[in-house]
Amino acid sequence: MIRFFANPLDISAKSIRLNEEDSKHIRSLRLRPDEQITVCDGVGYDYVCKLGERYDGTNVDIIEKNRSFSEPTVRCRGCIAFSKGDRLDYAVQKSVELGVFEIILFESERCVAVPNNIPKKIERLQRIAFETAKQSGRGIIPVVSSGGNFEEMLDQAVSNSALSVLFYECEDQLHIKDIFEQHFLPADGSKNGEIKPVSLITGPEGGFEPFEVELAKSKDIKIVSLGPRILRSETAPIVALSAIMYQTGNL
Repeated sequence: MIRFFANPLDISAKSIRLNEEDSKHIRSLRLRPDEQITVCDGVGYDYVCKLGERYDGTNVDIIEKNRSFSEPTVRCRGCIAFSKGDRLDYAVQKSVELGVFEIILFESERCVAVPNNIPKKIERLQRIAFETAKQSGRGIIPVVSSGGNFEEMLDQAVSNSALSVLFYECEDQLHIKDIFEQHFLPADGSKNGEIKPVSLITGPEGGFEPFEVELAKSKDIKIVSLGPRILRSETAPIVALSAIMYQTGNL
């Protein structure tokens, strides 16, 4: 079913007002009055709608309202270091597909490239998140933002999560399987209700500096390995998200 997002303020008891872009899209599809579409309010609810006989080009009739079944039970915050080229595009797109709740981009000591115009870069990535959310059937549009420098990002991760994990290629004691089994075993309630928020921190092309890892440790952030192979900066967040979604029954 074709999917659109609408501002909650444009949703009434019986109808939803679509924005101009979506209205044009519907007209181009030449839908019949009885054909159904899905409109999401961006905060977790889906509305099954139809154009209706009196379709005026913007308002669609609500048939039923349901909680979005596609949203994970765990809120994962992806903290991803700036990287060069289109690597961030890929990381953001795939993170949204996998169910990330929010994406925070940050500057790290070994970042190869930091955008000259960060707000413009964020705007572009937010558009990618929006389009991906529509295509993958998400119930929310994950927010993409800048977390500032490394320490500022760490403070955000810790203050907004019950568990914060930094993935480091030189870690050889604590592995991703260990940390997620400790915190998300079914016996601990991972299959019942919403799981507490988690922040997943991945580095740039050159990895993290040792002093950055020590700073993370001082803030009670877990330092974890993603395995014996060196992963690219755009691959690491996807692997980490996939692992936690699997462990918590969301994959």
